[in-house]
Amino acid sequence: MDAARSLRLVSTLWTLGREDARLVCALYRSTSGLELRVETATAVVLREACDLQPRLLTRMRVLRESLERRGWREISPAP
Repeated sequence: MDAARSLRLVSTLWTLGREDARLVCALYRSTSGLELRVETATAVVLREACDLQPRLLTRMRVLRESLERRGWREISPAP
């Protein structure tokens, strides 16, 4: 089976938008464990295997805060 097809969305942590762009930070489960991703509609910007350690979640919070300082805003996730 294709690796991308074996991913299952567990949770969306945040969705930010700016102009016509959208970034989503989401947690996926695969056969090899959990994977945290920051994605656009067409690309994976950041991909990291994780075990939900506080360090990794703090890193995603800091990334979000940095993006918000640069003009990105929270938006409702697509249905």
